[in-house]
Amino acid sequence: MIAELVAEVGPLWRERHQARLASRQRKRAVGAGAKHQLVFVDRLLATLVHLRHGATHDVLACWFGVDRSTITRAIGEVRPLLAERGCSVTPGVRLQTLAQVVDHLGTTGKTGIIDGTEIRVRRPAAGRKDRDKFISGKNKQNAVKSMVVTDGEGHVLYCSPSEPGSCADITHARQLGLVRLLADGPAVEILADAGYQGLGAQTGGRVVTPPHRKFKKNAPVNRPGFDRDLRLWL
Repeated sequence: MIAELVAEVGPLWRERHQARLASRQRKRAVGAGAKHQLVFVDRLLATLVHLRHGATHDVLACWFGVDRSTITRAIGEVRPLLAERGCSVTPGVRLQTLAQVVDHLGTTGKTGIIDGTEIRVRRPAAGRKDRDKFISGKNKQNAVKSMVVTDGEGHVLYCSPSEPGSCADITHARQLGLVRLLADGPAVEILADAGYQGLGAQTGGRVVTPPHRKFKKNAPVNRPGFDRDLRLWL
């Protein structure tokens, strides 16, 4: 497959590259100037990895030992050639708000999964008033937190704006309006971890969480098959 792409797309890339050079007034002799840091095969591989796995330009630059701008330029040149050949990312679901996510889950009948994710950040400046709010109670580090919603197959549907790391998962969900959207919206089912205990009662059982820790034996089951789904989910 790679050999076929190189044989088919390579000549087109070289042709367009030469056309760009010919369109500008030459200031150096033929063959002078900086040489390509990436051969065409590497440019193609970097573009394919970016499209298939979503690797960032910074990561690809580390892998190939070049500057990030080189990767950005390579992807910008090769991606249109692949699109002309029919190798493009299939348009999928584009959801911009949490309300659209809830409507999508209700329309498709899929089960959603919510969880909070933390990203470590540099310690805020000493004069900032809310400096201490960025300290995560879980990791004891300065971080920001976002709530991510996926479907049962792991497809990311929504990532919320970030909040300081000290914000609890359930508080963040309430601030985003998840309780109101689930209570007033379509009948959906969303799985969540213990950090969201309490949302089930507020949403009429639409948020399913593990049983409370106080139940040592004969813990109540939220719904049939909950234990099996929770094991697969965790």
